[in-house]
Amino acid sequence: MLLPSEIESKSLIPAIRAILSKKLIRDYDLKEETVAKLLGITQAAVSNYIRGTRGDLSLVAKLEDNFEVMKMINDISKDLSTNKAYSPSTMTKFIQLCNFMRYTFIICDVHHSIESNIDKRICEQCEVMLTGSRFS
Repeated sequence: MLLPSEIESKSLIPAIRAILSKKLIRDYDLKEETVAKLLGITQAAVSNYIRGTRGDLSLVAKLEDNFEVMKMINDISKDLSTNKAYSPSTMTKFIQLCNFMRYTFIICDVHHSIESNIDKRICEQCEVMLTGSRFS
């Protein structure tokens, strides 16, 4: 049983880094080394994200198809390209993006694709925790 934090660290954050890496290189003409420093990862990781050999490609595509997610990622990439560092504002935006993926249950879709046999009671408890409501 994966915890929500594990899903974020193993799936969602790498997918976001893949999108950010591509955007920062393509849209802002930054070098892989610069992007690596901005994202706190290695240049090799950035290279793998660009080539599509790191990060879940189907999850990347799903996130890229989500208007709100991409709006937040565009805002983060603009901040990173301008400031050349994570500012408190950029960090806040990244956390808001992660929270959005929790509260819109994107994280649940990812979890179910990783573990298909999750006990429904666990999902119900997670929804209560996130929204204060119950499944219908």
